[in-house]
Amino acid sequence: MAVPRPSRPVSPDAGPAPPHYALWNLGFRPFYLLAALFATISVPLWMAQYAGWLGTRAIFDGPLWHAHEMLFGYAFAVIVGFLYTAGRNWANLPTPTGTTLAAIAALWLAARVLVLTPYALAAAFFDTAFALSAAAGIALPFVRSGNRRNYFFIALLLGLGLANLVFHLGMAGLLDVALQPSLQAGMDLVLFIMVVMGGRVIPMFTMNGIPGVVCARLPWIERLAPGSVLALLAADVLGAPEIIIGALAAAAAAVHAARLLMWRPWRTLGTPIVWILHSSYAWIVLALALRALAAWDLVGASLAIHAFTVGAIGGLTLGMMTRTSLGHTGRPLQAGRAEVFCYAAIQLAALARVFLPLAFPRLYLEAVIGSGLLWSAAFGVFTLAYWPILTRPRADGKPG
Repeated sequence: MAVPRPSRPVSPDAGPAPPHYALWNLGFRPFYLLAALFATISVPLWMAQYAGWLGTRAIFDGPLWHAHEMLFGYAFAVIVGFLYTAGRNWANLPTPTGTTLAAIAALWLAARVLVLTPYALAAAFFDTAFALSAAAGIALPFVRSGNRRNYFFIALLLGLGLANLVFHLGMAGLLDVALQPSLQAGMDLVLFIMVVMGGRVIPMFTMNGIPGVVCARLPWIERLAPGSVLALLAADVLGAPEIIIGALAAAAAAVHAARLLMWRPWRTLGTPIVWILHSSYAWIVLALALRALAAWDLVGASLAIHAFTVGAIGGLTLGMMTRTSLGHTGRPLQAGRAEVFCYAAIQLAALARVFLPLAFPRLYLEAVIGSGLLWSAAFGVFTLAYWPILTRPRADGKPG
């Protein structure tokens, strides 16, 4: 009779082996990955349609859909991923994970597919269901923990959902409204979220990441910064005259420029993972200034829109996605070659989209194509570099 081999001794403290697949462990994982994939693929398709390379085949039925998908598709997904991750720490209670998180992500994905089909009401249903589910995902832990300081994020997600629904119903002909105001309201809400979160994390990340730097914060500027954006949102919703819009945008640009200068952005040039946050916030200042000029008919409105969407949203989301992904997976908060490439490409994309048409109007199409290629390259490299980071367990073995 064969004698059994002695088994390898097992430590009594050893638990089950950690799973090799961690995509649904925390909100930033699926939403950052889905948003990056969407950004990589959708913009080149739109660019090809805009340039006429697809003939009569249309990916998005007009530029309004392109704007809608970048705002309520890409940006909304990143915001939800960030809030689900940060919200867990704020409330000290779990945000959606596992099957619940997968179901919410599936609603977002279904809406992105359905907007390309004739089923307009189905697209509106899934997009609205996503917004409501996303809001519920942070509302439950916030309310249970009494985290009143962050209740307004629930309202902001619901506001984005409402603006999104108005756009869907208007496009379907079921609501007699102008479509541009709903997009503008959505941009204002995203801007407000960026301004609030930027004020919370950019000074902290700067002082933590660069020894000796002190970011000053004046209470009256910290009140005016979000307040100026809320005033602009109110003016847009109420349909204020363009001269008022221009004045509010110019005042907001001045306030945010002063805020940024107090954060010492010139001290971040040697630290890319911090620099990208400052440079992207500078695009907020520029976008507000361009919006004032556009309201006074001095420049085209498209310049202000793309300074905000490409420079501010694209840059700030990339900066936050890289930093939070590294931090929440137990990796060093350092930008490697992939991150630096992404940061440089998104900044060049914004520069090409805004300043090339301004300086050389005849090169407008070339500017659109060049910017789109750079945008896609930035998010494509992020997707390739962060796929293993976002789908595998934390490097330090901790949950999350």
